[in-house]
Amino acid sequence: MPGPDTRAEDVSVTHWHGSSQLPDARLQPTPDYGTLGPNSDVAQFHAAYRSAPSADDVSNRGQRAPGNLRAFHLLAIVGGVVGALVASTSGTPFHSWEKIAARFARHGNSPVASAKLSERDLDRQQPERQAEILLTRAVSRSDGATDQIQSHIEGWRGKLKWNPQLSQLTTVALNSADENVRASAIEVQLAAYGLKKSDSTVEAQVRQADSSTHAQKIWALWTLGLLGNRGIETDRVVQVLSAHLLGAGRDSDADTRGWAVEGLALVGTTSTIAPLLKALHDDPSALVRERAACSLAESGMLTREQRLTAVPQLIHYSDDPALDAQTHAWAFQALADITQQRLPNDPAAWRVWYQNAVAVGQ
Repeated sequence: MPGPDTRAEDVSVTHWHGSSQLPDARLQPTPDYGTLGPNSDVAQFHAAYRSAPSADDVSNRGQRAPGNLRAFHLLAIVGGVVGALVASTSGTPFHSWEKIAARFARHGNSPVASAKLSERDLDRQQPERQAEILLTRAVSRSDGATDQIQSHIEGWRGKLKWNPQLSQLTTVALNSADENVRASAIEVQLAAYGLKKSDSTVEAQVRQADSSTHAQKIWALWTLGLLGNRGIETDRVVQVLSAHLLGAGRDSDADTRGWAVEGLALVGTTSTIAPLLKALHDDPSALVRERAACSLAESGMLTREQRLTAVPQLIHYSDDPALDAQTHAWAFQALADITQQRLPNDPAAWRVWYQNAVAVGQ
């Protein structure tokens, strides 16, 4: 199912701090979370990620590509970034590790791939190279990579140069099934954008979210989600994003409301579930409704336990006569993704399952 075009763009970033500077108007929010359901971009990426060929296998021209083109693209992104790192660090202590990292989809948890890089060797690299190396390790599930990222974040803030490699790697990391990897991607984005984690930064973004310039508006909605996820004025962030999505002054264009959905999904608190459910039910745009369903089901920063709290309302939506057939289908797909149950698209079957699940839980 198609969703809004949220693909990363290769743009030059003007670093900015606090409220005195606005980001480059060309900036676009970065990740593409994929679409909803068992055949979604996210699901197929993870399936392809687990079964991807090793570096030796890719020379076999008979090897079939993953069924989903974006899943293959994400795998190619990581392979390309790893290749670039190999070329740029050839002859250094990183060379051997990067050769192994090229196989991370198959051997991501191997003892060699999980070995920690020497801090001395890492410190010899430029900040963006450090971030690329550690993000590559993080998406390959190498032990200790997310901790290393966290220890370097403050030293990177305002010093990272946003480049296509970082853009691509954060896209992959934000699609990770590992919450720690997704959180690391958020931290890297904030550091690369030069955004301080402060109340004043949130207030600056709140003002920018009312900009008449569309690119600046959606940029602010995205960065508010990043900041809210890191615990910076989270309640305020949820209030502002919800107002842009659902308030009396609702933005007229679906693209802006879609980015308000993405911002709420990034925040990942239980308080975001109600506005996401309301958007799924009430938004006039099918694209926004689909993004809301996906954010409830699999994308963003909600935990599985939080997502499960949306199940009763999703069951109700599955046969709500006020909703169209496509929204009913998204509700069923969200139910399947959240619960990992493969039931028919039958509201009665889902109600029976839920009643039994509640009875067992009691």
